[in-house]
This record gives sequence, structure tokens and C-alpha cells, in this order.
Amino acid sequence: MAAETGAAERQVSAVVKLLGEGSTVPFIARYRKEAHGNLDEVAIGKIQERLAYYTELEARKETILKSIEEQGKLSDDLAAKIAACWQKSALEDIYQPYKPKRRTRAQVAKEKGFEPLADSIWNGDAYPSSDPEALQGARDIIAERIADDADIRGLVRRAFATKSVVKSEVVSPRPAEPTKFEQYYDFSESIVTIPSHRYLAIRRGQKEGVLWVKLELDKGPVLEDMLEILSSRGVPAGDAQIGLAAEDAYKRLLAPSCEIDVSVEKKMEADRAAVEVFAENLRHLLLASPLGEKAVLAIDPGIRTGCKVAMMDSTGKYLGKTVIFPQQKPEESAKAIAMIVNKYRPEAIAVGNGTAGRETEAFCRDTLKRLKAQHPEIPSPMVVSVSEAGASVYSASEIARKEFPDLDLTVRGAISIGRRLQDPLAELVKVDPKAIGVGQYQHDVHQPLLGAKLDEVVVSCVNGVGVELNTASAPLLERVSGVSASLAKSIVEYRNEHGKFRSRDELKEVKGLGAKAFEQCAGFLRIRGAANPLDSSAVHPERYALVGKMAEDLGLSLGELVGNQSAAKKIDVRRYITGDVGEPTLKDIVAELAKPGRDPRAVFEPPKFREDVTKIEDVREGMKLEGVVTNVTAFGAFVDIGVHQDGLVHLSELSDSYVSDPASVVKAGDRISVTVIGVDRERGRISLSAKSRPVVGSASAGPSGARPASRRRQQTVFAPSNSQGFSCNPFANL
Repeated sequence: MAAETGAAERQVSAVVKLLGEGSTVPFIARYRKEAHGNLDEVAIGKIQERLAYYTELEARKETILKSIEEQGKLSDDLAAKIAACWQKSALEDIYQPYKPKRRTRAQVAKEKGFEPLADSIWNGDAYPSSDPEALQGARDIIAERIADDADIRGLVRRAFATKSVVKSEVVSPRPAEPTKFEQYYDFSESIVTIPSHRYLAIRRGQKEGVLWVKLELDKGPVLEDMLEILSSRGVPAGDAQIGLAAEDAYKRLLAPSCEIDVSVEKKMEADRAAVEVFAENLRHLLLASPLGEKAVLAIDPGIRTGCKVAMMDSTGKYLGKTVIFPQQKPEESAKAIAMIVNKYRPEAIAVGNGTAGRETEAFCRDTLKRLKAQHPEIPSPMVVSVSEAGASVYSASEIARKEFPDLDLTVRGAISIGRRLQDPLAELVKVDPKAIGVGQYQHDVHQPLLGAKLDEVVVSCVNGVGVELNTASAPLLERVSGVSASLAKSIVEYRNEHGKFRSRDELKEVKGLGAKAFEQCAGFLRIRGAANPLDSSAVHPERYALVGKMAEDLGLSLGELVGNQSAAKKIDVRRYITGDVGEPTLKDIVAELAKPGRDPRAVFEPPKFREDVTKIEDVREGMKLEGVVTNVTAFGAFVDIGVHQDGLVHLSELSDSYVSDPASVVKAGDRISVTVIGVDRERGRISLSAKSRPVVGSASAGPSGARPASRRRQQTVFAPSNSQGFSCNPFANL
């Protein structure tokens, strides 16, 4: 494990011990740095992954040893060989001769008494028979012996893995209509060089019945190597019967199974690559800049059924709803928006980027301009386009039904859009990551692998940012280290019954939250305005006494030290090193004391779309636009330029210099300048170039100030006089 992960054996041992004690990866990475030598989450995650692999391998070894022993065939040499095996495929090759088999041609031949003849041929003795049927039976027995040989099976598998060619052809009869797999109708590429996204595309074509796919391998060199192995063991490889049996073993027994094995492994390799792309995109999306604790008016655009409007206060609390029809009833709709803006003073209007999104944005800006002209004293909120991806999935979910049992699906969607602007992380954790649409071939990859990786990313992001205990939803809380779904529910129920938590220590009063859970979660939960200022920081409660000593040594109270950058700089961490607290943890503590509860996400900046480009018909070649990267794949990046259809910046157009990995140039959430180089309106495709156009901003990286303290304001829910707008004329009666 140390060799595979690049960590020292001492570090691996420490992580394995902590994992065995029930510690989570975020907790180990953040609060046990001295134990494991300051490994990061990625390294700890790799150790966890390899630990799971070898735990499964050891369990499989036990099963195999028991099976062979029950057959009475377990020797000391075989047991030692199994014990020394560290690959699942190699272990299965060793077990191959001892696996219970269905009735095979070799078994039939043995029943007919042809095994003595097979032994004679195998040992190079004179043939006791030349009967064609007997020779065929003997070859069947020899072929199975060859196919069951672990070294030969490994040889054939390696040949398929390193020398085969992925070949795809269109099925017969050829599809009458054009398909998206036409480029693979007559295609071949080395299995070693074919990129993961291309292999997954071919496999999808096969799954959809459009392509016929196989691995082609030149059998000549492989057969020579097989015979060489046999010869080294004293088998007369030059004998014609041995040659025929070897060829039969390759064609009938080895090639089909090894081709499947290698195809599956290649698929898993491609899956892992696709999952990593998805995970990286998801990480940047979750860590996108939050608008923060500011009141937001949210609009889910619609034409036929109208735009669903919902108002949230600065904490995300739902205040009220209405429906407007900007196209059919523009004046009445404008009055409704003006009234809400005047009454609730939102700092932003979040408009979903779906159908009619840009038109709704333009309508809002025009309404605000008119309102400002008549009443300059009213602050104008910014109008922001917000991704709707996954909002409909959330609105129909059990979580949404529990949050808003009396609201329509579409209103729930509008609320999700508004909250997503306020805090993307807190809202997106309620949505299945696969519904957010930032991956490639996400429905084709191994779903357990995808689910585990995405869950790992969500947990990492949530714990990296920290969670406000008194406002967090149950879905957000259950992503906190050490908090299960049932425990998250208990925390919310306790909060509803007893009011806001006044301290981290009060968590111990929650039913089911024991000492271990408290240890794992406390440092990641924040209580703003708590009596102990450390409760709003990332300092773990187990270090409160240590911080108290630091304050005492500086001649300050705890309240005077927390948030005091100049005082924090005076702390000599070397004075406080003890057996279990080293320099890494002490440096983290000092950094927290300087900026307690600092949000690591970037400062929010809204995307700047051109107001005259709202649909694909407005896009022209040569246009220079600003957009937001929505998805990074192995072949390029998709960019939202504000026309309800993302454009593609192909890998070759991402940079002036050669780029092999798009993720090394852009991340999901980046704002970049692009040039339109092609528009296919019929197929809804836009080709973009980012050459000589550097990233102008990032929504997922960079420093940020602390978020403002949580404030809940009780406000009257607004309600329209009918389903189409408000009853008053705000332009005349403000």
C-alpha cells in the first residue's frame, strides 16, 4: 500500500489505524496531522481505497483456500503461492484449475477413458492410440490443462491488454437514420492509446445496438509464447497434437475469456477516468462563489405557464410566491416585480437559465431601470443567471416535499434556484450529483463507483467549507464528518424543539450523538454568535484549553484573541508543541485565530453575458463573448454563453499551446472569454475557441472574507390578488 500510494509505511499504518477506529477522511486530514505526517485528503483517500481492495482480496483468499482444502488438493506450495498473490486477476488464475466447472469437453473425454492418452502425449511418450476420436478427446483434456495454467492465462491476458486493437463496425443491417456513432462505423485503435471518452462512446454504441465491437489480437506471437512456456516445463511443444491443443486452448478457452476480462478492465479504467472528470467538475461547482446571506428574489422562467416567482430572506427562508407572465402581460408583471423589490429590497434577482431565461433577465433589467428612474432611492438588485441543472429533480424529491409540503413543484424549483445563488453548496447537496449534468458518460459508467466518488467529493467540500449548525438542513448536516442521516434528522429535531444551539457542547444533548460522533463532527460545525468565539471557528473543541493557554500567555481574554490578526502573529507555535500536538496543527489553529470561520470560496462575481445575445439565432461566427465553464470533459470544455445552449471549446481550441488535459486549463465555474468559430443551428451546436483568451475569473478558487453573521428576519408573506400578479400599481403608489 505504501508503494502504491507514495506514502511511508508509518503513514499508511497510522491512517489504517484511524480508519479502523471509525474516523472519517476529512477528520483524519484536518485534525490528526501529527499521527499520519500531514497527508492530505487525496492521499488518505487513496490509502482508504487500497485498504478496501486488499481487505476484499484477503477475504477472497480465505474463500479460495477453504475451497481447495475441501477438495483435498491444498499443498504448502499452493498455499504459499496464494498468500503471496496481490492481484485479484492473478489470484483467480491460480484458482482456475480448482474452480467448480460446468460439464466441459475435457470432462467428457475423461469419462470416455482418454486421459491416459492425454498423459502420454503430455509427457512425450509413444501414443498408445491413433484413433481420431481418442486423439480429439486427448487434445480436449490437454487444451483445458493449458487454459488452466496460471502463467499461460496471465500471458494471454497481458497480450490482450497491451497489444490488442479495439475494433468497431456498424451492425448489419446498417441503421437507416444517421446516428451519433457514425465516426465509429469502421474504426480501430490500439487498446493502449484509445482515450477513455472514446472507448466509452464505442461501448455506448455497442449497448445501443449500433456497433459491433471486439478486441483483435495477432494470435501467432501469443501461441509461440504459450508453447515456449510449455517447453520450459518439459512438455513436447513441437508435437503436432500439443500444437493443435494449444491453438484450441487459445481460440476456444483463453481468447474469449481474456478478451472479456481485458474489456471489463478497460471499461473500469475508462469509468475511473470519467468519474475523476465528473468529480473534479462537481468539486468546482459545489465550491462556486456564494452570494452569501443576502435576500434573493428567484424566478423560474416559463412561457405558457408563466414565471414562478419566490422570495427568500438572507437566510434562505421562504417568504412568499406569485406567478407573472412577462410576455402576455408585461405591464402587470413589471408591477409585481417592482412591488416585491420595493417591499423586500432583495440584493439579487436569480433567474433560471432554462427556456426563456435570457428574455426574463432582460425583462427584469428593464423593469428595474424603469423603477430606478422613477424612484432613485430604491436600491436596484443585480440580475443573475443561475443554472437550473438538477432543480427539477430536487423539486420532485422527498427532501423538497418535506421542506415545502404545501407548495407546487415549480415553486420549489424557483426556491432552489434562489438558494443556489445564495449558497450553491448548501443547496446542491440536496440534489443527486448525477442530475447536475457536469460529467461525461455518467450513465454508462459503473454506478457504485460513480456514487461512491461523488459522495466523497460532496463530503470533502462540505467539511472543507464548514456548516452553520443553526441554519443547516438535514441533507447538508448528514454530509458532515461523523453525522449519519438519522443523526442529522435528530439534530434538526432537537433544534426545532429547543431553539438554536448555544454551543458546540450542547450537541452532546442530541439523542444518539455519542462521544465518537462529537469528536468527528464538532470541528466542522459553526455556531455564529456563540458565547465561546471558538465555536464559530474550525478549532476543534479538544484544543480549546490550548487556545486558552495561548490567550493567557498573551495577556488577552479569549474574545480578544479570536479574530485578532496582530495578536495571532505573535504566537510562537514551538512553545506549545506536545506529544500529540505538533507544528501542523498549531499552525492551523493560529490561522483560524487570525480569521475564524473564513469561507475558502471565492468572492461572488456574476457572469456578464451580452444582452443582445440571448438565443442561438443571435450567435454569429467571429463574436467575442464572455461565458461560464459548465462542464470539463476529456475532449474539451462546455461554456454557457447565455443562449440556453452551451458551446464547446474543443481540446485543440483551449489554449495557444498544446493541451492534453482540459482540466489543467479551465475548471467548472471559471469565467472565460471565447470567440465563436462555428454555429450549427440545425443541430443546436456552437463551436468556440479560447485561444489567446485567458481565464478572467474563477467561481471556485481564491480568498474570501468571512460570511456575515446569520440573521433571521420575520417578514409578512406576500400574496398576489390572483394567480397572475399583484393588485397594486407600485410605479404610481410607492
